[in-house]
Amino acid sequence: MPRKPLAAAVKHGPEFVGATPPEIAATEIAIHEAQSAQALAVSQHDAAVRTLAHQLGYQLPADCTDPDLIQRDISANMRRSVEACLEVGRGLAVLKQACVHGNFLARLEVLGIEGSVARRFMQTAVKFSKRASTHVLTDAAGTQSKLFELLILDDEQIEELELVGQTGELSLDDIATMSVKELRAALREERAERATVEKMLADKREEVDAVKRAKARLELRTAAWDERVDAFKGEIGDRQKLLDRLVGAHLEAVTALDVWYTQEVCAAPDYDPEVDAPMPAAVQTVLLTLSDAIERTARLVGALQNELETRFGADIEDARRYLLREPGELDVA
Repeated sequence: MPRKPLAAAVKHGPEFVGATPPEIAATEIAIHEAQSAQALAVSQHDAAVRTLAHQLGYQLPADCTDPDLIQRDISANMRRSVEACLEVGRGLAVLKQACVHGNFLARLEVLGIEGSVARRFMQTAVKFSKRASTHVLTDAAGTQSKLFELLILDDEQIEELELVGQTGELSLDDIATMSVKELRAALREERAERATVEKMLADKREEVDAVKRAKARLELRTAAWDERVDAFKGEIGDRQKLLDRLVGAHLEAVTALDVWYTQEVCAAPDYDPEVDAPMPAAVQTVLLTLSDAIERTARLVGALQNELETRFGADIEDARRYLLREPGELDVA
């Protein structure tokens, strides 16, 4: 008596009623794989947040990567003095890394920070956080606004301020006593003066290079003929190697096309060695393309030969006669 077929599995909540053991096992494996993938994604995201925090020197609140905790930490830092500006920038950079795509702007709205201001906080953190003597600049700036103005300084100028207390005409004392407007004007003036100096140095380097090039041209003109024609000989040799490869490739193409077409014809189901089958139009097109290419190459070579003969024909004949002489027949003069 034949066995009755099993009833189809019926989904009931999260389980399958009537599922076979293989189906149950497959479901459990799929659930486990999904849980593992989710755990891996969470772990990778957590590692990325911690890596950025470590690079910026930001202490994660409660050693946790939860965006809510980071956001509350930023709010607390914003209530502190100007020294907290860098910490706010670090926190914003880490918060941006911790947020899923599109969520960072929403959190900025909760914090009450404009996007442009947040960018300046983060730029300040990136620019100044890796320096051991950052407090020198923050003490001199005194306000977040003045610290933001210092962003236009390059790394070399910042290093000068930290080491000697001055870069160009701008000193740490000036930064401490100036208003934001005065500091902005002084920085622009310093930047303009620095650009002027850099342009003068670039012009001077160009003058030196021009003198070197003129000297090289003079040395080339006074060098022996063999040295002065070496560049021409090298270029001719390089081009000839390329031509040899290209013409050789055309020759290989002719042979390869012949072998391939012969094989194709012989392998055809209706092949008859006694009958000369007409060549397909597609193959004829390839032959015409190859023929036209070779004829064009031949025309170019002919034009080249004519040009060379017109300009240097007599000199070439003299050179050949000179090279064919016996060593004792060479002119002494």
